[in-house]
Amino acid sequence: MALTTFAAVTSAVLSLGLLAVVQAPFEHAFRARDGAHLAVQFNGSKVTAAQAAATAHAAGVTEAAGPYPIAAALDTTVGTDCPKKGRAGHDNGPITVTTRPGLGRTSGMDQLALTRGRWPSGPGEIALPGQHYAIDCFGGSVVFSSLPGKPSFKVVGFGGSVTDSATAFVTADGFARLTAAGAESDEQMLYRFAKAGTAADIATGKQAVAAAAPAGAVQSGQSYLIAEQQATGNANAYVPFLIAFGILGVFLSVLIISIVVSGAVASGIRRIGILKSLGFTPSQVARAYTAQAMIPATLGVVLGTVFGNLLAVPILDGATKQLGAAGTTIPLWVSAVVPLGTLLIVGVTALIPALRAGRMPTVRALVVGRAPKAGGGRTAQRLASRLPLPRAMSLGLTQPFARPGRAVLVGTAVLFGVVSATFAVGLETGFNKYLDVNFSGFSEGSKIVIPAADVGVPWGRYGPNDPRNPHLDAAKVAAALAKTPGTKAAFGWGDSGATMLGGPPGGEPTTVYTVTGDFSWTHLELLSGRWYSAPGEAVVGDKLATAVGIHVGDDVTVVQQNKRLSLKVAGINFNTNMGDYTVMTDAATFTAAGLTPHIDQFNVELASNVSGSAWSASAAAALTPLNASVQGNSDGGENVVVIIMGALVATLTLMLIAVAALGVLSMVVQDTRERVHDLGVFKALGMTPRQTIAMVLTSVTLTGLIAGLIGVPIGVAVEKATLAPMGNAIGRHLPPSVSHTYTAGLLVPLLAGGIVIALLGALLPAGWAARTRTATALRTE
Repeated sequence: MALTTFAAVTSAVLSLGLLAVVQAPFEHAFRARDGAHLAVQFNGSKVTAAQAAATAHAAGVTEAAGPYPIAAALDTTVGTDCPKKGRAGHDNGPITVTTRPGLGRTSGMDQLALTRGRWPSGPGEIALPGQHYAIDCFGGSVVFSSLPGKPSFKVVGFGGSVTDSATAFVTADGFARLTAAGAESDEQMLYRFAKAGTAADIATGKQAVAAAAPAGAVQSGQSYLIAEQQATGNANAYVPFLIAFGILGVFLSVLIISIVVSGAVASGIRRIGILKSLGFTPSQVARAYTAQAMIPATLGVVLGTVFGNLLAVPILDGATKQLGAAGTTIPLWVSAVVPLGTLLIVGVTALIPALRAGRMPTVRALVVGRAPKAGGGRTAQRLASRLPLPRAMSLGLTQPFARPGRAVLVGTAVLFGVVSATFAVGLETGFNKYLDVNFSGFSEGSKIVIPAADVGVPWGRYGPNDPRNPHLDAAKVAAALAKTPGTKAAFGWGDSGATMLGGPPGGEPTTVYTVTGDFSWTHLELLSGRWYSAPGEAVVGDKLATAVGIHVGDDVTVVQQNKRLSLKVAGINFNTNMGDYTVMTDAATFTAAGLTPHIDQFNVELASNVSGSAWSASAAAALTPLNASVQGNSDGGENVVVIIMGALVATLTLMLIAVAALGVLSMVVQDTRERVHDLGVFKALGMTPRQTIAMVLTSVTLTGLIAGLIGVPIGVAVEKATLAPMGNAIGRHLPPSVSHTYTAGLLVPLLAGGIVIALLGALLPAGWAARTRTATALRTE
């Protein structure tokens, strides 16, 4: 009882607490700062400021602000005056710059909040987002390295909007400096809609805005829902499976409490009669048995509340820091409502059998015997005796028919255990497959080729556009690998240094990978569309497509060193290791458009009969003159969130399975005690201890088998209903390789799981029955 309430309360506190905590900071900030439902960037060459402003009257728009001039995807580097000298001169990544009338105003839509320093007041000053790379360079400068003349701006503050509608802010004069240096100026409008609760509502609003503007003028639309998802996604990903475990735990709590209290009443009938003869009233008897249930339940509730709050700290830490929340603890009302609600459920559940004890007549309670009534299951016993089974096993096989109500309770307890186990195995398998699907985790024995200058150096120490960042000569390395004996296939790839216009909120740049060679052997998966096959085509990552609303057939614009390139989206791919927001295209597409493809690494698949060390030795001779080095391939690392989820699932599952087994134990103990006279007779007739154990264990085997056959399909359905929402919470759609978790190799053992749980619960009372002395058993009557 303590374990089951502990599991139920832990899951409930975590799930309800996460829902409350991760949503509240964003929703509060969004309301307080009058956040925009949608930020739309218009192509400055296709729309005038007046035409952009006219979209404020589009269907469904209730409020609008702008237009504001905006320059997207401008590459920057950290200035040499950075106080942290180790950062000076490093790539600072692309930023999107805008200006607002009256920076720092406290009224109007999309109010900006300052987290450090002040807002720009002169043409040479800039404010950056709080989580930007230049956070260590406050008081220093950023240089717009992709613009002619490389204009420099002093960093005077950090701040932004709640939906990250831009990542850098300057004055109007400062923006004029950028356009004078060659930055392309577009127009940004902010909107609020009458209906904006779902992604479909936002998409409808965006379509209305696009219809009110010149054709092709809308370059991108950024929804507040994506900003909310970024802030709360990792924490929200826990909620679906925690709710599932919470529901399983509550139902199992009700069942176990019913079993335990009913068993206490059944085994204490004579004691109840004595209490009543001594003057105990029916209500006092009922309260006594209810209190027996409340004591261990209270212990489980207290421990579950504490444990749930402790588990919440690492889960909530990232989300609350991102939103600037004061703490990372679950609200007090959650820690009060869940325990009190659980105790109420426990009390009501325990009260039902306790009232039966209170209403029991005194005389009947005093004279009733402990032996079961004759006649139960006699027909089943006659049929079972004809089976080719040892007599002890046939006797055990018919026991559920003698007490069908009790057999149903045992089966229900086992059923919940099987559902929990099946659900957990499916989740864990899905988690593992999620970690396996990544860009660098290729087949065993594969090798990577990187620039010799990168050996032993942390990856990404310079930005992709930094001249100090070494790249490979793709054509020469590919030719050298092709000539190396044992090379089965190879392809090169790298961060091109380009980014996408109208990328996701939060200042997160989109990484544009340029690829050369055939990578079909890596089995990267597509969710829709096809791989790029012609110049000007690209494949975008699922999370980017979800965040920005990209579909197959759309056009996206990427920018490298202030040069723009339009790409047609041929497919949407699933990947967990390349980054959250990615675009992949052929290196030849960049070359044809006058942009520079960067190849940082080659991945090589070796022939099956080739030794990795021998291949590396022969490849090194050809690659060393090309300033390239061979290394063994490694996986993409571990995902901390997934690891925490896996540990939490395993913990809750073990608790629920243990509780289910204890429920079986309670029922079998009760049944064995009631049949102690029968056991004495069997022992007097020659039944050995081993036969006694076999009889007791067989009595739960059929029930466990039936529970397993029913519980596995339910567990599969629960997992299917849980895994997809978990992926959606982090902005990903799971491919079949991740979502199709159950195989015959998993399902067959799970079907036998009911028998295992039932046997685990019955093992202890079976041993007790085997050790019972014949004379003692016969004396009980």
